[in-house]
Amino acid sequence: MQDLIRIMKILRSDEGCPWDREQTHQSIRKNFVEETYEVCEAIDTQDVELLKEELGDVLLQIVFHTEMEQEQGAFDFDDVCTGICKKLVLRHPHIFSDVKVNDSAEVLQNWDAIKKKEKGQESFAQTLQGVSKALPSLMRSAKVQQRAARAGFDYPNVQWAMIDLRSEVEELSEAIAQQDKANCVEELGDLLFSAVNVARFIGTDAEESLSQSCEKFIARFAKVEALANEQGIDMKSSSIEELDKLWKKAKMLATD
Repeated sequence: MQDLIRIMKILRSDEGCPWDREQTHQSIRKNFVEETYEVCEAIDTQDVELLKEELGDVLLQIVFHTEMEQEQGAFDFDDVCTGICKKLVLRHPHIFSDVKVNDSAEVLQNWDAIKKKEKGQESFAQTLQGVSKALPSLMRSAKVQQRAARAGFDYPNVQWAMIDLRSEVEELSEAIAQQDKANCVEELGDLLFSAVNVARFIGTDAEESLSQSCEKFIARFAKVEALANEQGIDMKSSSIEELDKLWKKAKMLATD
């Protein structure tokens, strides 16, 4: 760890790397996001060696951003570690204090209550506003809905959520029929938000569900393209009816 911190100091020094010296929080922000997703991919593929490598890349990003702030006299790596250590101790009173819990649900309740107090959130609305705007929108939607549900603002079951989803489909259809671009954008957002709500009720993650659908589409598209090549069909000049036949055949082959 100390080697990594020292290497970053050298890279950012006057005698170091010009590229590393030029970077700011904003210029490498996307790198942090990309490295985090690459960790997730390593987890999904159960590739232990890749996971080790990608965790190192994420750690590099943490050290990079921390070094920038240390140069300004704001904080250093010890401060970062101290902050998270204190947070873990404070949010686990059943381990580091005399609070008693019966199960994981009570642990999470305590965690949320302590977090709310730490951040000075006095209303449920403030907890919703506290959800990071930088999160992927499907993930952010789920978190916002979960926090609203803790305030009792929730449907009683998935059937109600499905009714809402169908209603949003109708409203989007009306906006499309009226060729109202601004309303289309708004209604599409409402539709996606409602779909996330359904996902929450059936106990699945909307982000993961959509990712699986992307993978499924890519696999079927590859099969459609292969079938088209086998039959001498030019996909670019084919009618939608021809392509639909290929799609249905690819779908049928995928289920065999």
